[in-house]
Order: sequence, then structure tokens, then C-alpha cells
Amino acid sequence: MSVRHRISLITRITLFTAATAALLCTLVATVLMIAIHRFSTEALTAEIVADGGRVAMQVERGKVAYPLARNPFRHIQVVDSQNRVVFSTPKMQGKPRMATFTPGNRATARSVVCGGVFPPGECDIVVAQWAYREGGNWIVYCASPAVPLWVDPRLAVPVGGAAVVLTAAITYLGRRIAAESLKPVTAIRAELDEINETSLSRRAPVPSSDDEIHDLAVSINHTLNRLQNAVEQQRQFASDASHDLRSPIAAIRAEVEDALRAPQETSVTKLGRTVLGSMERLQAIVHDLLTIARLDAGSPGAHEEIDLAELVAAECRMRHHMRNSCEFSLEPGVVVIGDRLRMGRLLTNLIDNAERHADSKITIKVRRAPGDECDGRRFPHGTAVLEVIDDGPGIDPDKRESVFQRFTRLDTARNKDAGGTGLGLPIARQIAETGGGTLRIEDSPRGARFVLRLPLHEGAALASPRDPGLSLRSASPGTHEAI
Repeated sequence: MSVRHRISLITRITLFTAATAALLCTLVATVLMIAIHRFSTEALTAEIVADGGRVAMQVERGKVAYPLARNPFRHIQVVDSQNRVVFSTPKMQGKPRMATFTPGNRATARSVVCGGVFPPGECDIVVAQWAYREGGNWIVYCASPAVPLWVDPRLAVPVGGAAVVLTAAITYLGRRIAAESLKPVTAIRAELDEINETSLSRRAPVPSSDDEIHDLAVSINHTLNRLQNAVEQQRQFASDASHDLRSPIAAIRAEVEDALRAPQETSVTKLGRTVLGSMERLQAIVHDLLTIARLDAGSPGAHEEIDLAELVAAECRMRHHMRNSCEFSLEPGVVVIGDRLRMGRLLTNLIDNAERHADSKITIKVRRAPGDECDGRRFPHGTAVLEVIDDGPGIDPDKRESVFQRFTRLDTARNKDAGGTGLGLPIARQIAETGGGTLRIEDSPRGARFVLRLPLHEGAALASPRDPGLSLRSASPGTHEAI
């Protein structure tokens, strides 16, 4: 693990705050000292100009009075028209002129001179001014040590100290704010650490503040709700699957035990036929469980064009021993994109369910419908609709959603055939939703009406039907004819 990943979030925020505060405070202190330095330099220059002007007026009047400078740090030289130093302050006596520049066409000129007549390492502000005398123009040089960048230690130390104190205060405040802000996160983490498979009903504490951490806690609790529901569903599913698997296994065991107790009362053929029925039911349950496992795992299916009318016709041609008559209304050219095997399984489950509960007739319809949205799903190119209707006892409106729950069976009126596994309709809905569609039970004058809606393929939406519709009917079970 890298060092960066071992540093806590509070420490990272504190370090960032400290670095930012130090940078900003240093910048403010620097700008402040530069401003003070500039102000002090301008004030000092004004004093030098004033002192030099005073001496220049004395030179012009011919009455030079000593001392030339009242400030012990001020240096003054008076240079005549022959470039000779005729008057100077004590520290400049016997030394050459402090500068060589002249005011030129201006009244004064200034420059910073380092070294020369000044002590080593010292830089002075030198101001040159004209003094008018008979016989030529004289120059008065007045100088004073330049203001250092820190201006004065008595000023630099408090400014630097204030910057350090301000940096420390901002850093401390940033750490306190970060720690207080992350306290709810610590509480949420502690609560999540306590949640396990035996305490899924516990929830993360939601802070009272209306901020991102509040939203995080709400999202975590929503996730925990979904997790709890999923775990409970898995437990219920395992319980239901065990119950349904136990029934055929118990039947097989009972038949075998009876045959062993009284072998003279049975035969291998009779025993085999009896056991085979339970084995077929057991095989159907296992097959459905494998299908649900693949769908739950999100196993991708094929993406191919499927004509629903052709799919229905192919399915019905394979059913030669249907006990109910069938009527069809199939609109050609209703094409969807999906996995043909899964769509065939969906249709098979719907027809099996209808045949199990129909009194005498099953109706299958395929059509296209306008609209770009259904049950919150967008169908930009229209809707492909498949309806499977039986004339049985129907399903109460308050029980329509429950039939799509796994291993759910309603009253005996809808279970005249015990061959169902209780997984056919859940599998059908899951296939529909995987394909981006919906499967619902809608109102019908008689019986149950299952309606599948899928997004229509773009090519099918643009193409016009070649035929206004195709209707088939079966006057007797297993025989279909077009009308």
C-alpha cells in the first residue's frame, strides 16, 4: 500500500489547508512588506530631495551653513562646475564624487548606487540637483542608505509572526471543520461494520444536516433496503425451491419403498411409469432453476431480429396435442431485437400457463402499437404487443402481480394441472424485462390476459405491413387454419 493511501482523509485535508494557508499568508505578508517598502522608499527619497534642495539654495545664495546634513545617515556633496567636490558631510570628506550622473534637463535625478564611496555591501539612494552659481552650474548630491526589503526588523518580525499565527489558526480550524464534517461518516462506517447477515434490518444513522453526507446516508439505507429484500428473496427462493424439489423426490422414494415392501404387487414397467412422472417434474424444476440463475447472473443473450408472428406460428406448429382450441390474430412484420431461444421460452411459458387454466379456448394476438413510452420504459420506434388470453376463471386484480413471484400458485381453480413449477411466469417476465420490455396482466372480459410489450425494431417501424393481418383458428385441438 502506498504512503498516500495510508494517510487519513482528515490528515489530507489538514495538510492541504496548511499548505494553502501558508501560501496565502506568505503572499499577503510579502505584498504588505513590498507596499511598506515602496512607501518607505518614496518617503525617504522625498526627504533626500528636500535636504539636497536646502543645500542647493544655500549654494546659490553663497552662504553654505554647516552641518550640511541634520541626519547622521545623510551624505551630501557639492560639486562645482569643474567637477571638484567643494563641500561635503564629514563621512564624504576627501572622497571622490559619489555619483557621475547629472540631472540633465530635469531639476533632479535619482539613482541607487552600490559600493564606490559607500561602505562595501551598502546601496544608497542618490539624488542629484542643479545649483546655479556664477561661472557655471554646480551639482548637489544628497544620499542616504536604501530601505532594506524588510524595512525594519521591528516591523518584519510582527508581520512574519502574524503570518505564522494566522497559518496555524487556519490549519487548526480546517482540521476541526474536517473532523466535525466527517464524524457522521465515522458513525455510518461503524454502523455498517456491525451489519451482517443476521442484522440486515439495521440502518446507517442519517445526520440532521441537509448536505452530501445526509444524501450518502440516505442512499446507503436505500441500498441496505434493497440488499435486505434481495437476501430475504434468496432465502425464500431457496426455501421454496427446496419444498418443490422435495415433493417429487418424496414421491419417488415412496414408490420405490412400496415396490421394495411388496415386489409381487408391482412390476418394473409400472414402477418406471410412476417414477418417470416425478422425474419429469423434477427435471422441469431444475431446468427452470438453471434458467433463472442465468437470468439473475445477467448472462447476455443473442441480438437478432425476431418476427413475433412467425415465432407464434412456429411454436403452435410444434404443439400437436393441445386440449384447447386456439384463435390467432397475427400482424406480420412486427419485428423485435432479442434472443430467439429466450423469446421462444417466454412464449412457451405463456401458452403453457394459458392451456393449463383455459376452459376451452386460447387466443393469441400480435400487433404493433404507437407510443414511445410504456411503464417508464422508452420505445422510440413504437411498441410490439403480444397477447395471450385464456377463457378460464381469470385472476383477481389484487393478485395479478403475485403470480410473477417465484413458486407462487393461486387457488385450485387456476391449478387444475399440477405440472406447473411456479417459475414459468417469473421467468417470462424476467426475459421480457431483460429485452427492455414489460409483461403484465391486464383486464379481459373473461379469463386472464397476459400482455407483452417490447420495443419495436426501427426497420419494422419504418416498413408498412404487407398484409392487413393474418388470423388463424383451430376448430379442434392441434389443427389450425387461416381465416
